[in-house]
Amino acid sequence: MTNTKTILMIFLMCTASLAGCLGSDENEEEITSKCSGDELVIAFEVKEDMNADDIQNPQQIADYLCEKLGMDVSIYNVGSSGLAMEALRFGNADIAMNIDGGPAWVGWNAYGLDVMAADTKSDGRAYYDAHAWVKAGSEIAEAHLDGDDSTDPFSLLAGKTSCHTGWLKSAGMLMPMGYMIGNGYVTVQGDMSDTETLRTTINHYFDGSTGAGNAASIPESGALYSGYDGALECLSSGYGDVAFAKDSTPAGYCANEDATENQEWCLDMSEYVALPKFGSSPSHSIMFNDDVLDDDKETLIKDALVAMNDNEEGLSILNNVLGTEAIIATDTETHLGTYGAALMNIPGISSKYGNAFADGTQTGAIKSTINIAYYLADDSESNAQAQGMADRLEADLGVTVNLYDVSSEGMIIQALRFGNVDIGFLEGGPAWIGWKEYGLSVMAVETTTSDGATHYNASAWALNGSDIANAHLDGDDSTDPFALLDGKTSCHTGWLKSAGMLMPMGYLIKNGYVTPVGDTSDINSLRNTIDTHFDGSTSNGNAASIPDSGALYSGYSGAIECLSSGYGDVAFAKGDDFSTPHKYCDNDDESENEEWCLEMDEYVQLPSFGQSPSHPLMYNPDMLDVYTRNAILNAMLSWGDEMWVEDYPMGNQTYTGCYNVVTHQVADIPSNQCGSEIISEVTSKGYRLVAGNSQNHLGSYSDLLGSIPGLSEYYHSSDKYGISDAESGQQQD
Repeated sequence: MTNTKTILMIFLMCTASLAGCLGSDENEEEITSKCSGDELVIAFEVKEDMNADDIQNPQQIADYLCEKLGMDVSIYNVGSSGLAMEALRFGNADIAMNIDGGPAWVGWNAYGLDVMAADTKSDGRAYYDAHAWVKAGSEIAEAHLDGDDSTDPFSLLAGKTSCHTGWLKSAGMLMPMGYMIGNGYVTVQGDMSDTETLRTTINHYFDGSTGAGNAASIPESGALYSGYDGALECLSSGYGDVAFAKDSTPAGYCANEDATENQEWCLDMSEYVALPKFGSSPSHSIMFNDDVLDDDKETLIKDALVAMNDNEEGLSILNNVLGTEAIIATDTETHLGTYGAALMNIPGISSKYGNAFADGTQTGAIKSTINIAYYLADDSESNAQAQGMADRLEADLGVTVNLYDVSSEGMIIQALRFGNVDIGFLEGGPAWIGWKEYGLSVMAVETTTSDGATHYNASAWALNGSDIANAHLDGDDSTDPFALLDGKTSCHTGWLKSAGMLMPMGYLIKNGYVTPVGDTSDINSLRNTIDTHFDGSTSNGNAASIPDSGALYSGYSGAIECLSSGYGDVAFAKGDDFSTPHKYCDNDDESENEEWCLEMDEYVQLPSFGQSPSHPLMYNPDMLDVYTRNAILNAMLSWGDEMWVEDYPMGNQTYTGCYNVVTHQVADIPSNQCGSEIISEVTSKGYRLVAGNSQNHLGSYSDLLGSIPGLSEYYHSSDKYGISDAESGQQQD
C-alpha cells in the first residue's frame, strides 16, 4: 500500500511539473533560465492563473539566480507545500521556497529535511511569538505578575473561556494547545490520530462551570471573533477570559499613533497582559535535502539568496514573489524548534499536513517499557493484585510494563522527577508538593462515589442557635461567622488531617482571620497557632481538640461528637454531598445513628473552605511523551467499564470472567486483570478513573495548603514523605 502511494505521489508531481510550467508552448515544455552551468531546480507552488507578466511569477527568481550563480535554474511546479517536501525527499528539486511552518516541520520531522534560509516579517524578524493575552487584574494576570513561582497562570486557564483566532491556526490554536498539552496542563480527550480530537479537548478543558461560562470561541473564517483582531475583541468585550494571538496583536490594533485607526472595542493598552510565550511561529522557509544537495552548492545558493537583500533588483523580486522585505540565513532548529515542540503534541497533526508518515496517520511510537511506582508489600496477595494491573496495561498497550518498588510517597515523587517511573498514584498532600515544586502533572483521578465525585468539600459545622450559626443564617453580609471563631473551642479530626485541619486552617490564615504564631518554617507552629486563636477567653475554657488517632473525639465522627456533646463550638469535617453529620446521624435505620447525635436541624454548615481531592495518577510531562501518556490514559479509562462476574447469566448460558458493561462481552482473563478489580484493589479503592488535570483537581486544595506554615518543609523532611533534592538512583529492572 505504501509503495503504491509513493509511486502515485511521484507520478502526480511529475505530471504537475509538465502541465504547470511557466510560459509553456504547445508542447508544454518547461522553460528554464539557461546560463550554461550547473542545474538548480526550485520547487514552488505555481498558481493556476499565473502568467509570464504576473509579479508573483517565481520565474523572476529563477532568472535572477541564473545570472548570479551561472546555473541553469528551473521552477518545479508543485501543487502544495506537502508536494514540495516530497520533491525534496526524492531529489526532484534542490530547494523548496515559500514553505509554511506546518509543512516545514513535517519535512524536518518526518523526512529529515533542513532549513537553509527564511523570509522576514514586517518587523525584520523571521518569526513572531505566540502568547496568551489576559486582562489586567484578572486572577490569571495576577498569578503571572506576583513574582511567586508557585502561582502558575497557565494552571488557571482550566475552565475559562478561550478566544482562538480560528481552527488550527498557529498562534491562535496550535502553539498554545501544543504547549499546554506537552507540559501537562491539558489532557487529550480522544484519538491522537484525529485532528478533531483537538476540538473536543479544547471544549473539555476550557468550557465548564467556571469563569464566564461561555463556550470556547473557535470561529470560522470571517465570523465573529475570527482572526487576530477577533480573538482580542473576544477578550476585550468580556466574552472570553484569555485570547491566543501574536506578541504584536494588541499594539497592532489598539496602539496606533493615529488613535482613529484603533478598533472601537480596544481597551487601554495597560489592560492587556501577555503570559510567557508558548514559542516562536516561523516565517516561510527555504528548505533543502542535505542528503541530496552538495555542501558547496548549498553555500552558493544560500549566499546568493541572502545577497538579494543588498540590491534594489533583489529586494524588488523578494517583495513581488515572496511578499517579504528580506531573507536571512538560518538553520532548522533555530527556525522550527519551539514551533515543532508545540506541533508534535497536536492530535492528528500529520493528517493535517499531509503524508508525514508511512500511512499518513501515524502519531508516534509509545515507549517500549513503562514503569509504575507502587508499594510492593510483604502481603503476596496485594502484590499479585498490583502485578495484575501491570499485566493488564502490558496487554492493552503491547509494551513491557514493570512495577517499580517504592516505600514512601516521597520516593514516588523522586522517581517521577528523575524519570525512573512514568506514572504513580499519590495522596493529596504529596501530589500538591509534586505539582507545585517539581512540575508533576495529574493524568487521571479516582472517583470516590458511584456517581463520579472526585472531591469532597471541607466545611465547618456549628450548632443551631449559636452566635456562629446565627451570623451565617441572618442574611447580613456584615456578620461574618468565620470572624466569630476567634476564642471558640475547635474540634479537629486529628493532626494534619485535610478536612479536619489543613483546609480550614489554610482558609482562615489565607483570608486573614488567623495570624500564624511561631516559626513559619516549622509545622509545629500550626499547633501553637490553633491554640492561640481558638483557646483562651472562651466561655467554657476548653482546649482545642486535636486528638491522636483512636483517641476521644478523633476522626470525622469524633469531631461531630465533640460539637454535639458541647465540648466544642465548631467542628471541622466534610460537608455538602459527603456531610459528616448526615453520615452518622441521618440514617434510614435510626438504630445506625450514633448515641451522641442531635436532631439534624441542630447542625448548621458554614460555607465550604474548598475541595479535598481524591488520589490522582501523576506523571512528569518533561519525561513522558504525549503519545505514551495518552495511550496509558485511554487504556486505564476503559477499565471503568468492566466488572468481574461469576456465573453471570447471559442468554442461555452463565459466564465467569471480566464483563464489559458497554460491549456486553465477557473476557477470559485473570480476575486481577479486570478493570473493577484493579480499581477497587490497587488504586486506593475508587470506583473508576476519569481524566483530570492539576489545576482542576488540586487547585482549591493547593490554595489553602500553601498558607499552612511549615507544611512544605514537613512533606520534605518527615519520614513518611521525605523528599530529597539529590538526584535519584539508577532505574531498577
